[in-house]
Amino acid sequence: MKVSEAIRNRRSVRAFLDKPVDRKQIMQLLDTARWAPSGSNTQPWQVAVLMGERKNRLQQRLEASYRKGVPNQQDYIYYPLEWMNPYQARRRECGLQLYSALNIKREDTQRRMVQWIANYHSFDAPVVLLFFMDKVMQTGSYLDYGMFLQSLMLAAVEQGLATCAQAALCDYSDVIREFLGYDADKVLVCGMALGYEDSAAAINDYRTPRAQPLDFTRFFD
Repeated sequence: MKVSEAIRNRRSVRAFLDKPVDRKQIMQLLDTARWAPSGSNTQPWQVAVLMGERKNRLQQRLEASYRKGVPNQQDYIYYPLEWMNPYQARRRECGLQLYSALNIKREDTQRRMVQWIANYHSFDAPVVLLFFMDKVMQTGSYLDYGMFLQSLMLAAVEQGLATCAQAALCDYSDVIREFLGYDADKVLVCGMALGYEDSAAAINDYRTPRAQPLDFTRFFD
């Protein structure tokens, strides 16, 4: 598979088959992703891999935290505090596509809540990856991490696997750190669902649009 093909084929999958992913295969993905660039070769990534009962127990704790109304505990601000276009319009369109694929109406708060809770279960993917970084690292390391994550997701496409990068898992970073025994000086950057796509699931049918190159590019000759 060409790199360009992997980039175009990668997408966020939110329904997975009940099919395990071999630990050796996970290590192969990480062995590929570790070659991602980083400033001064700092390689800030630290990865936790959850499967089986340990994964299920953590997901139950995350759902319980949400249902109890525990305040969010993100380690950094992911989205802008004040939205503006075109970003706000793109965000709304993304949400509309998701809920339209599931035929969930805006006023159906119960089904919307159930779908949101699915985030904390990583959409029943057999593997959940959690990505940590030492708090001493700064903004540049977040850029490095993005390249590592993209490398991992493209490697997954090559192996016939599907992923969904998840900022929602950062909602309860303290819960996750306590459960896994990570110290408070570790930043939870994001999570990722990993497994085999359920191609029959309606939620996997849509693709979000992308701006054309000339919409975001200026040439200076």
